[in-house]
Amino acid sequence: MEEDKKIIKEHTFKTWSKQKGWEPILVTTARGAYFYDSQGKKYLDFSSQFVNVNLGYGNEKVINAIKEQLDTLQYINPNLGTEIRAKATKALLKVMPKSITKFFFSTSGTEANEAAIKITRFYKAPSYKILARYRSYHGATEGSISLTGDYRRWFVEPHTMPGVVRFPEPYCFRCPLKLKYPDCNLACVNYVDYVIKQEKHIAGIIVEPITGTNGVVVPPKEYLPTLRKIAKENDVLFIADEVMTGWGRTGEWFAVNLWGVEPDILTTAKGASASYVPIGITGVSNEIGEFFEDHVFAHGHTFEAHPVSLSAIPAVVEEYERLNLLSNVKTLGEYLGKRLQELKERHKSVGDVRGVGFFWAIELVKDSKNTPFGTYEDKYEGRPIFTDYLAKKLLEKGVYVFSGPSWFVISPPLISQKEDIDLGVNALDEVLKEADKEFIG
Repeated sequence: MEEDKKIIKEHTFKTWSKQKGWEPILVTTARGAYFYDSQGKKYLDFSSQFVNVNLGYGNEKVINAIKEQLDTLQYINPNLGTEIRAKATKALLKVMPKSITKFFFSTSGTEANEAAIKITRFYKAPSYKILARYRSYHGATEGSISLTGDYRRWFVEPHTMPGVVRFPEPYCFRCPLKLKYPDCNLACVNYVDYVIKQEKHIAGIIVEPITGTNGVVVPPKEYLPTLRKIAKENDVLFIADEVMTGWGRTGEWFAVNLWGVEPDILTTAKGASASYVPIGITGVSNEIGEFFEDHVFAHGHTFEAHPVSLSAIPAVVEEYERLNLLSNVKTLGEYLGKRLQELKERHKSVGDVRGVGFFWAIELVKDSKNTPFGTYEDKYEGRPIFTDYLAKKLLEKGVYVFSGPSWFVISPPLISQKEDIDLGVNALDEVLKEADKEFIG
C-alpha cells in the first residue's frame, strides 16, 4: 500500500495545488455515503467528493446497467446509433426542463460547457460575446476556464478565449456593489441589461443557478427570473450550468425549477451517471436544434455518446424515482439547514450559512468585520489556508468535506439519512471550536 502511495505521489499530479507535501489517502472501497482507506478507516463523504457522487457508492442498479452495456456493446462511433443512446435520451426528456429537447453527449462538465460556447456562437453569429460572473467556475479547458471568474482563470491568462464579459454575482453576504438586499432593488442583475446594451454582440449569458465551488451562493428569489427576462428581451441565449446543481441536489431535478426558469441551453454532468462513469450533457432548445437542420453542427469527438457512459443515465433516473430521492432531499435538506444554522448560533467564527436541499456552505470569518480566513490570492499563491487545516482535522475524525478559501461545501450524497447528517454536523461542531480560538473579535 505504501508503494502505491509513493507511485501516485511521485508520478501523478494533485490538481490545483503545489505538489510538495501531498500525502494522499489511499481509498480502497466505498459503500453508501462512506468510503474506506487502506487501513480500513471509515469516512463519511459529507461533500459527495466534488458535489458529484449524488447516488452514493455501490448502487447495484447503476453498476449492473454499466456491466450489461459492457457485455453488449463497448464502443461505436457517434455517427452511428445505439439502443442505449435512444434510451438515455428518453430518460433525459423525462426529467429535463421542457425547453430542453436535444442533446450533445460528452464526458465531463467542462466539455459540456465547451459545446455550449460553440453552439451559442454558431446560433447567434455574428454575435460572439458571452456574459459570465466573477464568482464562478465552469471548467478547466480553454473556453470554460475563460468563462470562469475565480482565481483558477488567472493561471492561464492572458491566453484565454476572447469575447468574455463579466458581471457581478448575487453574493449578498459580501455584496460586490456594497448594497443590501432587498433595498438594493437587484442592482447586480439589472446591471446586466446595461452591460448588454453597452457591449453589443452579446450571444449568451452563462450562470450557475446556485454558485458551486465558490461558496454555494443562493440568489434572491427574483434574481434568476429577472436574468432570464433580461436575456429574452435582448435576444440573448440563457445558459444554465447545472453541472453541480442538477440531478436532485436542490430537491428538484434541476435548480432552475426552483424559480420556474426554462433555459435555452442547459449543461450538466456529474450526477447524470452518479459519477460511476464519465459523462457530460449539453441540452438545447427546439429552436436551436432546428437551426442545425440546415447548418453544420461543427463539433464532436471520439467519445461523444459513448455507450458505456450513456448506460448509467436511465438507471440513475430509475433509482431516483425508486428511492424517492427528490422528496428525501427536500425533507432532510430542511433538517440539514437547521443543524447548520445551529452551528452559526454556537460559533462566532461562522459568518454565514446558506443553501438549499443537500447543497450548503458554511462561511468562516476571523473577526466581527467578517474578514475571511483565506482569499483567492492565497489559493493562487498556494499558501496554507486555515479551512484546509480544519478539513484535515475533519478527516482525522472520519468526515470528508470540500473546502474553499473561507468556506466548507456541505453536500452529502442524496441517499444520506438523518444519522449521517448528525455525524457530519457533530464533527464540524468540534473542529469549529478551533476556528473560534482564531477569532480576533
